Amino acid sequence: MKIPAVNLKAQIEPLRAELLASLERIIDSQQFVLGAEVKDLEEEVARYSNTSHAIGCASGSDALLLALMALDIKDGDEVITSPFTFFATGSAIARLGARPVFVDIDAPLFNIDPARVAAAITSRTRAIIAVHMYGQCADMDPLLEIAAEHQLPLVEDAAQAIGAEDRGRRAGSMGRIGCFSFYPTKNLGAAGDAGMVTTNDDGLAARLRALRVHGGLTEYLHQEVGINSRLDAFQAAVLRIKLPHLDDWSNARAERARRYDELLAQANLSYELTRPLIRTDGRHIFHQYVVRTPKHRDALMDHLAQRGVGTRVYYPVPLHLQECFRYLGYREGDFPEAEAASLETFALPIYPELTDEQQDYVIESLKCF
Repeated sequence: MKIPAVNLKAQIEPLRAELLASLERIIDSQQFVLGAEVKDLEEEVARYSNTSHAIGCASGSDALLLALMALDIKDGDEVITSPFTFFATGSAIARLGARPVFVDIDAPLFNIDPARVAAAITSRTRAIIAVHMYGQCADMDPLLEIAAEHQLPLVEDAAQAIGAEDRGRRAGSMGRIGCFSFYPTKNLGAAGDAGMVTTNDDGLAARLRALRVHGGLTEYLHQEVGINSRLDAFQAAVLRIKLPHLDDWSNARAERARRYDELLAQANLSYELTRPLIRTDGRHIFHQYVVRTPKHRDALMDHLAQRGVGTRVYYPVPLHLQECFRYLGYREGDFPEAEAASLETFALPIYPELTDEQQDYVIESLKCF
């Protein structure tokens, strides 16, 4: 049996006619960048995320960059975040001349450890970025308390977490700014790169809208230097077709995760394999179902590949050990929980269309390792 780690075709096929019709509509309208389609999507995502504003941009990476630009992060500033995340979290900080200040993760949940955040704040700290890993929100209450105490803006990197919740609050609605990615493999994926920033601050929203179009008040009048990060209309149209299905898809992922939990609990594996820890006070949308084995990760993944089961590692090298961040002065051993997670975790296939038969095969493949 062949079970890919990601299966976009299964999701897209039932929507094919609508997607093709939307492309034809955009071509006929000749409104390819921003415009009514993007505006409608922004309003829909704002409602879905329980925020006052949503501003479309070219990618999730740009969403992070725009968020920090709108918060006036500049050369010499420090921004605290996790080293266990996609590269864009750290690169957005560095591109503005600021210093990424990494703190270790809460090992069972893979999200940033609030206690370590408080200890890392200095006189040069200007913001905190909390990453919601794998579709589960970081523990936001202590982070929000720390941010308020030190008068620091808190940015949510919710690239993997649209629709996730922390104590009834939607991802992207809790910090000063939320950042979303609509990369094709996300729970809500475009047909290419696309992103969104959300906020409840009217002033920040206005500035973000200008920053994404070169900082322009109009096409040829510029208040400040921004970037070119406009969302194109076709990506917006694709996302608008998919958005009404998002909760059903995320609920199906959660059901697939529940069944994995049940099957793994009964599997009596001959080796240690830790299931994801799920907070009881939130909603996990299971962008990934990540398991952990302390000794055999790579050999186990090779075994699964030989049996046709696709797996992925998110992420094999933590940011503080990346070559481009060597100048920060971090060394191996500085963040042991993030480093161990990079060596021990991998994701099993999970998507709404995954069948019981496929899941049974994954478990049987794990059992015969």
